[in-house]
Amino acid sequence: MKTIRYLSLIALLLLPVFTASTVYAGVSPEKKKNPQETVLTFKGKVVDSETRAPLVFVSVAVKETNVATVTNIDGEFSIKVYETQVSKNLEVSFLGYTNKIVPLEELREDGYRNVIELTPAPIPIKEIIVKPIDPEHIVRNAIGRIGRNYSNEANLMTAFYRETIRKNRTYVSIGEAVVEIFKAPYANDIRFDGARIYKGRKGSDVERMDTVLFKLQGGPVTMLQLDLAKNTESILTMDAMQYYDYSLTTVIEIDGMPHYVISFKQKPHVDMPLFMGYLYIATDSYALTEAEFGFNLEDKAAASSIFIKKKPLGMEVTPEIASYRTKYREQDGKWYFAYSRAEVKFKVNWKRKLFNTFYTTMSEMAITDRTNEEVIKFAGKEKLKYSDVFSEKVSAFTDPAFWGDYNVIEPDQSIESAIRRLSRKLKFSDRDDLEK
Repeated sequence: MKTIRYLSLIALLLLPVFTASTVYAGVSPEKKKNPQETVLTFKGKVVDSETRAPLVFVSVAVKETNVATVTNIDGEFSIKVYETQVSKNLEVSFLGYTNKIVPLEELREDGYRNVIELTPAPIPIKEIIVKPIDPEHIVRNAIGRIGRNYSNEANLMTAFYRETIRKNRTYVSIGEAVVEIFKAPYANDIRFDGARIYKGRKGSDVERMDTVLFKLQGGPVTMLQLDLAKNTESILTMDAMQYYDYSLTTVIEIDGMPHYVISFKQKPHVDMPLFMGYLYIATDSYALTEAEFGFNLEDKAAASSIFIKKKPLGMEVTPEIASYRTKYREQDGKWYFAYSRAEVKFKVNWKRKLFNTFYTTMSEMAITDRTNEEVIKFAGKEKLKYSDVFSEKVSAFTDPAFWGDYNVIEPDQSIESAIRRLSRKLKFSDRDDLEK
């Protein structure tokens, strides 16, 4: 069995700083779909109705449209809609909670953060043990119904992508972009999918990198690999099943529907590093609607060889954590790729140095709009490649109104603070260059 083709899912180039070059590539100018329409912005925070704790990665969508986003790690979101859509409702959904419908007309604008409470939705145990349930049977049904549950039409999607690198607790690099995605029918191979940057920006603090510069390969292309319903080969195929042990953990509600929660982990006799985690499978349709999983890092040497593309001599790099998340959204009986996230933490050790340094990379992408009308496949030269370094494809950020009317993932407080710091550093650097 092969491991997933690209599922190092964060491939790193670790280069000495003096060999690294920074390339600023131009991006297309912003264009607004309907320039005559007024765009309104609604901000909010989603919390547990009992504990008041913020809920993370909650789906927030405008009903009867393809407009959507997710909450950040502070439970906050921002969503932009045309004034003509204000009569519609906002649908907020999260695993284990009852969906909430909120009329947009009831929300306040102008930066006010509306608080939306979700109520836990426990499912009585008697509903899931009417008869014994074989978890492998559930997974086989999910695999067998991929062609039925997911779109058989090509879609053009708009998405927001963000990637960050932290050195210990300090952000040293942030990149963001609005990207266009060509999503081929699910009967096609993953290689038919494509992504291209429409508008992007970045900031970095090389001084805090010490003696190395981290570069993440893949960018939005990597996030597309997390579409497990299409990129099935190491988790969702009949062949892959022989390498995993499965168990039914519980049943919970997601998006108003009961779901089996199937845990999986590689069998003890399997030598190659594989995955472990949870599959959320709808009880009625057997659609995989969410997945949370991680890479088995017990064999450090094998894991390092998968994750690290290139590194300087004398450096040891060990992956400590590798976790992934994927979500889908249902519309008109079909499920569509909606969100993916990858977070990998590395320990870096130089020979003859006393202390280790930890670097944490995070990449996430949320689909904010979608259409199946007049969809044209991207030309090969326009598509991002898996070998591309995203940070070399976008320019530095300074304009606070950069995103205009595009929907983005609301930055959490730590990222927001880091963007301000990196922007200030960039401005000072530009001013010094002019003075020279």
